[in-house]
Amino acid sequence: MTEPGFWDNPEQAREVMEESNRLKGWVEPWKELHERATELSELAELLVEDSDAELEEEWDREVARLRGKLEGLELRTMLQGENDHRNALLTIHAGAGGTESQDWAEMLLRMYRRWAEKHDFQLELLDIQPGEEAGIKGATLQVTGEAAYGFLKAEKGVHRLVRISPFDSQSRRHTSFASVFVYPEVDDDIEIEIDEGDLRVDTFRASGAGGQHVNKTDSAIRITHEPTGIVVSCQQERSQHKNRATAMKMLKAALYERAMEEREREREAVEATKTEIGWGNQIRSYVFQPYTMVNDHRTELKIGDVDAVMDGDLDLFIEAYLKKFGAQSAV
Repeated sequence: MTEPGFWDNPEQAREVMEESNRLKGWVEPWKELHERATELSELAELLVEDSDAELEEEWDREVARLRGKLEGLELRTMLQGENDHRNALLTIHAGAGGTESQDWAEMLLRMYRRWAEKHDFQLELLDIQPGEEAGIKGATLQVTGEAAYGFLKAEKGVHRLVRISPFDSQSRRHTSFASVFVYPEVDDDIEIEIDEGDLRVDTFRASGAGGQHVNKTDSAIRITHEPTGIVVSCQQERSQHKNRATAMKMLKAALYERAMEEREREREAVEATKTEIGWGNQIRSYVFQPYTMVNDHRTELKIGDVDAVMDGDLDLFIEAYLKKFGAQSAV
């Protein structure tokens, strides 16, 4: 009787194939860029010997395209963290301040949706808690696509808004806060032990717009992990069973991220090094009045077009963060 071969283990074979495809995703683009750069270099030598205005314009355009692709691959080299290739779970919580902060939280939710749509990521709103008058108290968004977590991890932290409030009859300037948490979506084959005795499970009626489609059963699920205080909830499906399964997946991701953060803190304590993350609680300020400016306090990148940023143009902030901190997060 022969011993089982490598390919007799489907799970191991799948992992090897995934790793192979991931490596090809790095090698082949670099190979393609190298070949194109060689071609353009040879063409440049010909243009020196025999000038051709039309061909030179085409050469300039191709060099610009090549530069753009090279910058894209350079950014990918910053995504070397253990979980950077994973999908992301992004959670937004309104800070203190009632309607002001709840409206700001909803604005952030729209901003991240627009960013994800521009990058062709798939989106699913897993949970949302509407505000009393406007906005939202909180929401959880699943972002599916290659390296979604690697990019969105740049958004973790407190986001500060300064504007003249549309809810203030005296048109006074208000400051609002909302926090953003980003977790890597954990694969089912990664073991995170959860003791059912540590869970408090509550059911409630899902929020809805009313009318004939309102959910009349307590299908929404809220799970509290009592040892850590982590709370997750899902009301996406009409089935309580499906909502519970999704909520457990969210809890698993949150616990996994917590474990990774604890491991990083232990590593830093051993190395006795100071983190460069010393900007305080807020990572970014969005000023609407008396001037317009979005200022990232970690990278000192400032962008004056606040409307574009709120419409999802976050790439410059994400790139600046990854270029400054990407190597540190590759642990």
